[in-house]
Amino acid sequence: MAGASPHSASSAKQMLSEQVYAQLQGAIMRGDYSPGEALKPQDLAREQGVSLAVTREALVRLVGEGLADRLPNRGFAVPLLSDHRWQEIAEARRVIEPAVLRMSIERGDVDWEARVRAAHHRLARTPAYVPEEGEHYTGAWAEAHRVFHRTLLDACGNRALLETFDRLWTASELARRWSAHRDPDRDGAEEHRRLEEAALARDADTAAAVLVQHLTLTVAALTDASGQASP
Repeated sequence: MAGASPHSASSAKQMLSEQVYAQLQGAIMRGDYSPGEALKPQDLAREQGVSLAVTREALVRLVGEGLADRLPNRGFAVPLLSDHRWQEIAEARRVIEPAVLRMSIERGDVDWEARVRAAHHRLARTPAYVPEEGEHYTGAWAEAHRVFHRTLLDACGNRALLETFDRLWTASELARRWSAHRDPDRDGAEEHRRLEEAALARDADTAAAVLVQHLTLTVAALTDASGQASP
């Protein structure tokens, strides 16, 4: 019987790598691994029942998304909590996202306006906390939050910029998931309302300023929490 074609073998490997990636991404985001914990390719390959090559491919992808670190001669590990890491991410977001938001406001059409309004409505109606999920943001709220911010930028028309946003968001979300920190004096719902209002009014200056303030307050909460945490 003829063996599998090179194309089918490559497709099967890609599918397995995607599955391993998704499983590891979920485990890291849930906190199944501690900050700084080693991600050993050999052990993971054995646990997942896949080849070492498939596992390494998934881990390299996680590194690209900021969900794992590649250590010289030491393999892979979950990122450590550190103020410096999140300050760098926040600086990048404060430089990139307001500029992309300006582009989106300039180029967005009526359909984009409708998507922004719908995304904000879902975010505003989704509970940020529920007793069964403890002190952490709910998974549903976290996804609604991501979709709202992503939709605000969607109309920029630049896929490379949106992919950069996705990577930075994932890295920020990892810190958020690890943090049970709440700021009782912060009105995040009002910040989001102001963002929606300014974007739909096509007031790029106000929208960019509100977004910078929003990101600044977010990183302050994350770095305060990460500074108190220990691996």
